Amino acid sequence: MTTSEARVRQLLQEHPVVDGHNDLPIAFYELCDYDLDAHDLSGPVPQVHTDLPRLREGHVGAQFWSLWVPQDADAVRRTFEQLDFVRRLVERFPADLELTSSADDVEAAIKADRIASLMGMEGGHSIGESLGVLRVMRALGVRYMTLTHNNNVSWADSATDEPMLGGLNDFGEEVVREMNRIGMLVDLSHVSPDTMRHALRVTSAPVIFSHSSARAVCDVPRNAPDDVLETLARNEGVCMVTFVPAFVSQRYVDWIAGAREAVPELNPLNPADQLKLADAYDVPKPEVTLDDVVEHFEHVRGIAGVDHIGIGGDYDGCPEFPTGLADVASYPRLFEALADRGWNDAELAKLAGGNILRVLRASDEAAG
Repeated sequence: MTTSEARVRQLLQEHPVVDGHNDLPIAFYELCDYDLDAHDLSGPVPQVHTDLPRLREGHVGAQFWSLWVPQDADAVRRTFEQLDFVRRLVERFPADLELTSSADDVEAAIKADRIASLMGMEGGHSIGESLGVLRVMRALGVRYMTLTHNNNVSWADSATDEPMLGGLNDFGEEVVREMNRIGMLVDLSHVSPDTMRHALRVTSAPVIFSHSSARAVCDVPRNAPDDVLETLARNEGVCMVTFVPAFVSQRYVDWIAGAREAVPELNPLNPADQLKLADAYDVPKPEVTLDDVVEHFEHVRGIAGVDHIGIGGDYDGCPEFPTGLADVASYPRLFEALADRGWNDAELAKLAGGNILRVLRASDEAAG
């Protein structure tokens, strides 16, 4: 083991990773209809990016499990089913997982050598335009809501849909204020840049990007522009940088654009189609690497500052990840790369989880 590896392992023992976004719930639904008997996550489950041995190997101390469902008429019911899966997952492995809601809960779980399990809803469609449903989700432990997913909701514009509102409408502002009041983090991943800016004007508490990268490094609308990162710093929020190739590498994004034009029947936003593109398109797919991801961490730190950056890998949310970041066991490699770039231990500890735990506490304080 090199000096850098030993340093990182020691640091992550003391400051384990708090990851902002993992899609194991929907991946497990697609794999086996949420059947925890079908695949034992206490051992290797190679069909997914996440299992308990790899979480331990990756020094994950806390995970926000994503509650994502398609944007259809059954979205609220299906979100409750995802919430039920997370609760059953934690109950199945009480020696390894603990359901948590606050920063103090997270720290207590880590001290007890359990992986703190938090929840975040990925998309405002999951509340069915009901503040009552929003409040119940919070009461059941959901700590953040991404305002949109890939499509607009009636009250907020998505980054990957045609803009309708130029941000939020009146009800969208009401949703943000109610989230502040009940202590639910406003998540600006997936929303349009105008929705990002609008929500930052309305919110009275720090916001997060649960899994987004820097638009100046990779020019896709899912990523945060520099002016938004600057505002985020003044808001005391956190951008949790993601590993998704289509949000990380400009070469990869350009390749997708060419593939989409050449093979229009395949949608690169659809995970089922993504792996087919490489076979259907005659231009070699560029490799996306750990170094590409590091560039985003460096950029966000440079614009927003080291107090406003975290990690949102998005494992199990897309079919493949950069070389060097294949699954949830890979976080130490990221920290070694950043240490080699000159990040000191205090900065790495803030990245690992210190910043997002500060935001959780600030949200609770704002909610009273």
